[in-house]
Amino acid sequence: MREQLNESKMHALDYWQVIRNRWGVILLTFFLIALASLVIIALLDKKYQSTTRFRVLLSSAIDPFQTNEISNRSAYSGNWLETEFKTVTAHETLSLVIKKLNLDQTWGLTFDEALTKLERMIETETERGTEIMTVIVSSVRRDEAAAIANEVREAYDAQRQEIEAERIRRLTQTLDSKIKSSENELEAARIVMNEVARKHGIVDNSYQGGGGLTAVVTTKPEEYSDSLRSQGVLEQQVIRLKSQLESLIKLEGDQLIANAASLDVQNDTIKALYPEYQKSVIEESRLLNSGFGKNHPKIRGLRESIVTTRKTLETAVAGFKDSLKVQISQAEQTLAKGQELTDTKKLSTVEDRAKQSEYATAKTTFEMQRQLLQQVKEHSMKTAVDKEVPRKPIEVLQVATPEPRPSKPNMMLLFSIGAGLGLVLGLLLAFFLEYLDTSVKSLDDVERYLGVPVLAVIPKDVGVLHKQSGLSPDAEAYRILRTNIEFNRRSADANAITIVSGGAGEGKSTTLVNLAYICAQGGYNTLMIDGDLRRPKLHTFFDINNSVGLTNYLTTALMLEDVILQTPIENLYFMPSGILPADAAGILNSRRMSELIADVKNRFDLVLIDSPPILGVSDASVLASEVDLTIIVIQHRKLPRSMLLRVKQAIENVGGNLLGVVLNNVDVRSDSQYQYYTSYYTYYSPTNAEARKPRAAAPANGAPQRPAPAKAGAGRGENEDY
Repeated sequence: MREQLNESKMHALDYWQVIRNRWGVILLTFFLIALASLVIIALLDKKYQSTTRFRVLLSSAIDPFQTNEISNRSAYSGNWLETEFKTVTAHETLSLVIKKLNLDQTWGLTFDEALTKLERMIETETERGTEIMTVIVSSVRRDEAAAIANEVREAYDAQRQEIEAERIRRLTQTLDSKIKSSENELEAARIVMNEVARKHGIVDNSYQGGGGLTAVVTTKPEEYSDSLRSQGVLEQQVIRLKSQLESLIKLEGDQLIANAASLDVQNDTIKALYPEYQKSVIEESRLLNSGFGKNHPKIRGLRESIVTTRKTLETAVAGFKDSLKVQISQAEQTLAKGQELTDTKKLSTVEDRAKQSEYATAKTTFEMQRQLLQQVKEHSMKTAVDKEVPRKPIEVLQVATPEPRPSKPNMMLLFSIGAGLGLVLGLLLAFFLEYLDTSVKSLDDVERYLGVPVLAVIPKDVGVLHKQSGLSPDAEAYRILRTNIEFNRRSADANAITIVSGGAGEGKSTTLVNLAYICAQGGYNTLMIDGDLRRPKLHTFFDINNSVGLTNYLTTALMLEDVILQTPIENLYFMPSGILPADAAGILNSRRMSELIADVKNRFDLVLIDSPPILGVSDASVLASEVDLTIIVIQHRKLPRSMLLRVKQAIENVGGNLLGVVLNNVDVRSDSQYQYYTSYYTYYSPTNAEARKPRAAAPANGAPQRPAPAKAGAGRGENEDY
């Protein structure tokens, strides 16, 4: 589990490392996308929004015969409000707006095109549970947006007013016609009522209006009425008893008992036992549902009680049915006798009843016509008032005004999206470039693909050490390189080393000079040979003329002492390149070059030979075959791994002995994986380091000095600095 956590942590650190290494690409992408978003935002058309809000008032057209606002509201429905909501943006309304503001001419469009454009510019909203509508208009001109919003509201208001005026006009005509017809019908009903009263000699003293009758006064006795009422009571009693008997005859068992109990019977047995019977049945059902078996003592006891009670109730119900039959028979006999008395009285009152009924019908017709006429006149008066004082169809809550700032596009939102997109694309590009980058990124890459050790990690921007004043922590990297060379070479005799690189600009010359300086400082008799006969550079580090050097020695009879110069640094000697030849590879691949290397190996503790890039020319391959050891300088994150494999193959193909790799120009402050290799940046202190020895003065005349042969076993001097 701990290994998995460590591995996950390494992956997370690797991702962070990619971000740190590619922060330039990320920032550049971020700023470019952000800048592009700003440009796009600046090029977008800015739209201004203006808003008007108003409340839609109820129209009396919903029910013209309602008498108050509460009644109107009861008829008000959401469907009507939804219809009005769509009316605001209907073609008829928008056409009025276009004509009023001359939008088709202003926009240079046809009327239909202007109508389509105006529809896209308008948005409408309603507030839930209210009659409030909101009209929002978007336009590239702030004044135009406000003018259109207000005009849409006014156009809708004008349409509503026109519809209301037309409704009132039609309603007035209808009411006037209705009043005339109602007056004629009322007069006809009054004439009929008076004719009936005179015909039958009916006098109605309660009429107070004059010219008509409103009530009938009869002089007949009330015996007949009392007899009728008595007969009616008996008939109802017979019907009720028969109904009860029929309901009981059709039923059996529990339904019969339940129905008998529900009737208002005068039977003490049924009233007393039926509630107990119901409780026993409910208790039995409850016990069975709770898990009691059918043969449980409680269940059996309840069933015996239920059976006994049911038999008692059935007997009581049977007796009740018999009593009902007796009551029905007695009531029917009484009803028959009463009917004989009523018939005798009926003959004397039928004629009076017919006259009374005819007069009552005429009077009722007259009253209905009079009430109807009164209602129509009241509505006519209301309509006249509405016509004189028309009701406002809307109530303005907010007038649209020009907005100072555009509502679209949302600059902050778009810029935030652009910036976020830039950051995401920057990260994606960084990881994509990292995926495409096959260059050496770590020590593991070198050892995995080349199969050789990394001798040292040289930090980025390390200068020439012998030109720096005081002690520098950069020198520690070269001390590590010196130590690794000492312990990785086969023997002390393998002291001729060439330093190569795959391409130009990887820092091999600087690495050679600084390594030679550190070795000389450590007591090694060190010779630097500038074997780069294409573009020699070592002489520039010491401000020495390279007109006489290696090529002169190889092509003439000069002595070795004539071409080796002592530098101002103790124990450090230098052989310049000399005049550049036409065939550099041919000169280096000569017997005299082999004799030179054998001679200087005996004279010096360490011979360091600079060479041109090995992939560009064949000179480096020749030198690699002549010397004891070869060191490859690889610039961090520069050449792909395939080219480094070719460098190694080029050395091995000529029989060279590859000692290891120097990983150069590493940004240790951004690449955290190298920080533990360069901890001396924080640990190193001039107070605990050995003071640098003064440089030896160069010969005044610049003549080369003959170096003394190296002593046996002088691999390290007493003043070696670790």
